[in-house]
Amino acid sequence: MASTHGPLGDQSNKPVDFDAMKQVGWPVRRPSLLPGLLAVMLIASALVYSFGRVGLASAVGETTQAVLSLVGLRESSQVVEASTRFFDQGWPPVISSEQETSRIENFDPEDLPWFSHLEIREVPSVSVEFIDGTVVEREVTETKEILVKPVGYLQRVAWLMWDTLEIALWGTIMAIACGVPLGLLGARRICRIAPLVFLARSVCSLSRAIPELISALFFVLLFGFGPAAGVLALGLHSAGFLGKFFADDIDNTKPGPSEALACSGVGRLEVFLHALLPQVLPQYLAYIQYILERNVRAATVLGIVGAGGIGVELMGKWHNFQFGHATTVLIAIFLTVVILEAISQTLRMKWIQD
Repeated sequence: MASTHGPLGDQSNKPVDFDAMKQVGWPVRRPSLLPGLLAVMLIASALVYSFGRVGLASAVGETTQAVLSLVGLRESSQVVEASTRFFDQGWPPVISSEQETSRIENFDPEDLPWFSHLEIREVPSVSVEFIDGTVVEREVTETKEILVKPVGYLQRVAWLMWDTLEIALWGTIMAIACGVPLGLLGARRICRIAPLVFLARSVCSLSRAIPELISALFFVLLFGFGPAAGVLALGLHSAGFLGKFFADDIDNTKPGPSEALACSGVGRLEVFLHALLPQVLPQYLAYIQYILERNVRAATVLGIVGAGGIGVELMGKWHNFQFGHATTVLIAIFLTVVILEAISQTLRMKWIQD
């Protein structure tokens, strides 16, 4: 075994001796810690300022008060009161729907929807009367006939969730249709024209830079309220991601198989199909799965600007403090994403194994 001893002695477990290294002729300088310390202090100061500026200091204070309130060291806390209110009113989730029969056009009590029934309820109300020129309000009780559908609201949420899935699915299909050619043109291993590569990657960057909500507002202005605006917004935004991912994966493949096929005289299409595609296909399927799940989540928000989906329902119930209905919508979104992920993972593994 070669000895580790040299002019400076055994250096295996000893700190570096810069003075000894200088004596034997090594051009070394002792590192200075001052620039690093100054940089750390500047970054820390900026983060502390930003921490308070974005409201995190206030959030930490509210959280501390909530913890003290829970252990009995403080009487009340805004965080505890708000969360308690939500859980009290938001559970159990609401799955039924109720509607006064007087507000139903051409209502026929002999022809009720399936599984529905009528209830007579005493509802408190306020009666306003004018007595001797003075407005007098009185609390009265009104008898109202209510049509109750035990799963009426659950049916509405399921239908809106289906609309959301359709928006996400067509947005993903549009993203694939646009992302594949952008990825092929943006891959330097396939496209040898530098300006075309730059143009394709620039288009991908531009589409990624425009948030879905902004583009949805624009498409609502062009095509009106409805799911079409949501599909176009999701497709445009997602195509930028898929185009970049597809191009980067092609450029990162091992060059050996493609160069061997190219030297044998086959065309670029055959090189892509037989040398490049087998290497990138598993990742491509993973990207498409991610984009589909992402579009499902994004489609739930696009309804806020009138681009269809379940977002309008969620925001409406939330703003009206109907937390039981909002909980039903949130559970539906969560279950949809989980089921979709399980299905897509199963299909992806099957495709890869085949």
